[in-house]
Amino acid sequence: MSKIHVTTTINGDEVEYLCDPRETMLDVLRDRLGLTGAKEGCGTGDCGACSVTLDGRLVCSCLMLGAEAEGRELTTIEGMATGEDLHPLQQKFIEYAALQCGICTPGILVATKALLEKNPDPTETEVRYWLAGNLCRCTGYDKIIRAVMDTAADMREAS
Repeated sequence: MSKIHVTTTINGDEVEYLCDPRETMLDVLRDRLGLTGAKEGCGTGDCGACSVTLDGRLVCSCLMLGAEAEGRELTTIEGMATGEDLHPLQQKFIEYAALQCGICTPGILVATKALLEKNPDPTETEVRYWLAGNLCRCTGYDKIIRAVMDTAADMREAS
């Protein structure tokens, strides 16, 4: 089967790759581009471990084809920090110990960043609703919710 040539923007950089027409974006990210932050938890879009943003919209990269990124803008967990400076959400996750094994953490961080970009003043209920598609089996959600709420407050104060 012939490969498809894709030109896209990932984490602000123009990227070109060849992929099989049936290859998922998650497989392209991990196996072709070396961006291993997104994890495959379920392969069916139920766990959120592979969450990325596509043109600013939160998507499960296991449910999209690599070829669908043509001409689009994709952001992964690797694009969240600025150089060595962690994004405020990443910093708060460390402060609140809102992570353990790390499988769900990249997807949750990408999802909560998307939430705060859309709604900088979410209620706890809105945060919980937004994260309904992200499963965590280690920490539970209380530390994660507290970290997100505190980050939102800090970011509002800073602006």
